[in-house]
Amino acid sequence: MTTKKMFRSIENKGLLSNIVVSQIEKAIRSKVLLPGTKLSSELVLCQQFGVSRTALREALRSLSARGLITTMKGKGIFVQNISSETVTDPISLYLEMQHKRSYVLDVVHARQIIEPPIAASAALHYTKEDAKILRKDQNDLVQSEGDYEELSRLDMLFHLDIAKASENSIIPLLLEPIQRLTPAIKSSVYATVTNAKQIAVEGHEKILTAILQRDANAAREAMIQHLEIAEQHDQQTLFRLPKEKTIV
Repeated sequence: MTTKKMFRSIENKGLLSNIVVSQIEKAIRSKVLLPGTKLSSELVLCQQFGVSRTALREALRSLSARGLITTMKGKGIFVQNISSETVTDPISLYLEMQHKRSYVLDVVHARQIIEPPIAASAALHYTKEDAKILRKDQNDLVQSEGDYEELSRLDMLFHLDIAKASENSIIPLLLEPIQRLTPAIKSSVYATVTNAKQIAVEGHEKILTAILQRDANAAREAMIQHLEIAEQHDQQTLFRLPKEKTIV
């Protein structure tokens, strides 16, 4: 499927690129253009919309920045397959750019509010496939001999997969932008706190055991305790870091 003859020429010539964006976005949202659909060439799109190539390219850049389309060199322009990363990238960027001071404690405090009930929900709703993924996450962390960045990635993945195990499609989208702020924090923790990996492994094991036993209350309590320790580690790390190296 292509977009040939799909769009009408724009009669109102004000803010041309915005109008192009609006029409293409509407076609994507209404599923007239499905993920993977190849758009017509720039020349054809310019003819359909009745706009210059400059206006069209500005519109395409905007749509690409929002994760709605992607350009594949030598192949063309395609409707993007929407993923959680596509949706949460702008939120993560906003959180990183807007903080004027260290966000370390803000992150762990937000997690303390959000993640305990997520763990409880995962205990009630996880599937066999979710259980398999969570066991793998835990085993990967136990077996990892990677650097601090790799340990941080595995740590984050475990928590994100708990959110997915809640079987509520909105929950991972709420948690992911917050979790994606944690790797830099966790890397500093692993580098600073003695036995940080072992402590993380033990905390994850308690959470995982409660979830797999479908004990929502125990899963909630295990997550609360895990994040209380995380806060202590964050404070310890912040205290030891030189001022100029504080995570911001």
